[in-house]
Amino acid sequence: MRSTRRTTFRTAAVVAGAATVLALPVGSAFADSVVPPVRPSVKPSADTAHRPAPAARAFVTTVKLADGSVAKVYRIGKSHFEADVFAGSTKLDTLVSRGGAASYGRSNGLHVVLQPNGTVTSWLDGAPKPKPEAESSVRIAVPGGRIAKLVDGPRGEYVVVSTPNGHVLGTVDLKRPSVQSGDGWTYELVRDGKRVKFVVIDGKGGGNSWVYGFDGRLVERYTVDAPQPTKDRVRVVPSGGGAAAAGPAGLGFAVVPARG
Repeated sequence: MRSTRRTTFRTAAVVAGAATVLALPVGSAFADSVVPPVRPSVKPSADTAHRPAPAARAFVTTVKLADGSVAKVYRIGKSHFEADVFAGSTKLDTLVSRGGAASYGRSNGLHVVLQPNGTVTSWLDGAPKPKPEAESSVRIAVPGGRIAKLVDGPRGEYVVVSTPNGHVLGTVDLKRPSVQSGDGWTYELVRDGKRVKFVVIDGKGGGNSWVYGFDGRLVERYTVDAPQPTKDRVRVVPSGGGAAAAGPAGLGFAVVPARG
């Protein structure tokens, strides 16, 4: 992992809840959660046009750490989070959680853990280590052919909207409560008293909406009645002039649109 400068931070992998600090010399920077084996060098392929684009970093949240510094958390992809740790304006380095393994670092008595779900905990030497808070989640199929993962955890409620094959379309939380897909569907979080609800709105279908609780149950549904086309009805009245038609008895009649 790259580091902008040498720090006293040290990191390690945390697997299945057991923290193991890598034997790093004092003054070393962050280390990867997993140290890859040494492999023989391979010449890069001349064909770079078909290489996949690097995964984008999607900002998730900023967490204030126990010593007043901060960690900015980013989602990179499925089961992959990164946390940039800053002391003031100085970036110490980056914690990486990938493939279900947590990442642990420490510097000058500060301990920081980036959990596999993207949450961050921290504590100082001499203080009790905080217990990780429980996180609950449920996956449901929602109208429009999408999958919504409703998560209620340490950083609050949020929903990850994806396609059935796992492609993430967007994430909504109370700070960014709405996201719209390119095909007219809108996904929102709304607060209803003490409860937070997830709303799916069919923009192309006139605004029909479905409301879910964070247990995954459909709690409300709203249907917008589309206006029905009305047939023009006519009534025939005697006419003293103007646009008139000759009736059977030769009387003049006007064709007047009916109302009501």
